[in-house]
Amino acid sequence: MNERRSGRDRVRELLDSVLDDYEEGAALDSFAANVFSSTFHFSRQISQAARESPSALRRRVLLERAAWELQRGRTVTDTAFAAGYDSVDGFSRAFSRAFGCLPSVIPSVDERGHWLPAPNGIHFHSPTVLYVDAEQEESAGDVVALMVRHDLEDTDAVLAAAEAVPDEEYRRERMPGHEVLPWAGDESSLAEVVRHLALGKLPWLASIAGEDEPDLGGEVDAVSLRRRHSEISVRWLAMTRDVERRGAWGDRVIDALCDPPESFLLSQILAHVLTFSAHRRQVARWMLGQSGIDTDQLDPDPITWHRRVSGGLS
Repeated sequence: MNERRSGRDRVRELLDSVLDDYEEGAALDSFAANVFSSTFHFSRQISQAARESPSALRRRVLLERAAWELQRGRTVTDTAFAAGYDSVDGFSRAFSRAFGCLPSVIPSVDERGHWLPAPNGIHFHSPTVLYVDAEQEESAGDVVALMVRHDLEDTDAVLAAAEAVPDEEYRRERMPGHEVLPWAGDESSLAEVVRHLALGKLPWLASIAGEDEPDLGGEVDAVSLRRRHSEISVRWLAMTRDVERRGAWGDRVIDALCDPPESFLLSQILAHVLTFSAHRRQVARWMLGQSGIDTDQLDPDPITWHRRVSGGLS
């Protein structure tokens, strides 16, 4: 006999099971029985809450999952049967109607996401993957990986926006006397803010690796800084992944580049970098707006960013 439980979220229960391998309608019948309701009545409740029938919701989310799998190399045949279709032809027709292309030629993940239009904002998200890079998966539950990735990609977005600023506006003093850190120097113009933003990780990388003081000079135009930042990002990402793999965030490094030399925990270094990078990105956004750049699409929120990289590109 089923036990009646109070405070159950029936919509959430259905959504949590929408990808399970139930025969069509079986999951709905089971849920309806568990809450002592008819299938018809329960289906109507779900439809009202989700603005989409349970069967339509399930079909759409399974197709989103199929697109996600295809973009990561799964065969059309395996994907078709995993999505509950009896034939590849039937799957191909449904997929083509939904995405406007055959499953065999779906654009790469860089060109479009795997989400379909939805009346309720409910989409397929990989349960485990934050990012797939060079065949390495990072857990969506790994906050360090999420924040490191967001910092690098949001910095790149800010630098890309700065490329469109005319040189006079780029170098104009907008916050007289502004310094983010006393020892870092002037950051009163967009040029100086994005220079610190792009190159700020280099001294820390040098300290961690025991290298000589890095060259922070060179061209300060946004195109050059963005190119240098892309090179720095590779090293920074490799360093944080290595520290995480070794569980070494409590390790100390002696920063001989400081005068006098100073000791830092690796966790302190990461927290410092993320904190002041976030501050500079927001200052840069304000300066970009003052320079006539439309920053409405330059959303700094890691929630929005994560939703996009996990599939909401379309």
